[in-house]
Amino acid sequence: MSGGADRESSVRRDRADRMTGTAVVVEARKTFGSRVVLTTTAALVAGIAILAGALTAAGRGGNERVLDRLGPLAERTGWDLLLGVVAQITAPAALLGFGVVLSWMFGREFADRTVGALFALPVRRTALAAAKILVFLGWGAAVATALAALLLAAGLMIGLGSPDQGVLAALARQHLLALLSALLATPAAWVATLGRGPLPGIGATLGLIVAAQVVVVAGAGGWFPVAAPALWAIEPASVTPVQLALVTTVPLICAPATLLSWRRLQLDR
Repeated sequence: MSGGADRESSVRRDRADRMTGTAVVVEARKTFGSRVVLTTTAALVAGIAILAGALTAAGRGGNERVLDRLGPLAERTGWDLLLGVVAQITAPAALLGFGVVLSWMFGREFADRTVGALFALPVRRTALAAAKILVFLGWGAAVATALAALLLAAGLMIGLGSPDQGVLAALARQHLLALLSALLATPAAWVATLGRGPLPGIGATLGLIVAAQVVVVAGAGGWFPVAAPALWAIEPASVTPVQLALVTTVPLICAPATLLSWRRLQLDR
């Protein structure tokens, strides 16, 4: 009997894996064919790189208005200036962009009033939610990599010269900043589910951005997971490994909470 139970358990696991795999494929097709995702991708990759490159070029050219807006970064030069500007832009922009996409991914069925169709599918709703998260993380990693590559190209185009080891290390921090921003956007998925639409998730993301600004001004940014990655990317010594590790608590709490919310999803609520 034990052998039969093991075989049955194995069959169930295989079936669940196939369902999840199918859900990932379907969700990837819907996501990557969406104008919301395509537009956000262009804004995050090309938009950040172009804006940072333009501000850096203007700062190097002595534009007083730009230098005033750069604040303490105005004292930097070359690659150090570019990557400092990029980190300041990426922190809010990437979090907002990732939050918008996650809110759309988890709230579109509610907004389109097609959520009822999910209950008729042979795939478990937790598998659907997991597929959405996996597709989002894959897209987020691609965006982070493309942004880092385009920043390297932008720096070369505006004449910053060949990057040394220090610049490459800063580019790696920028890449990780974008990746962590994707993880920090996971509350949007949970809130969009609870709020049954994209707007609550987007609102929650904006709230996180505002809270991060307030905490940084108060001088406690290193202990706030949403603010710590940007501070670390700009000045690694300003954030301890423990403070940076706190970033993982956000997805570790919000991703399971989102899966649980989808498992308990009801049509009449």
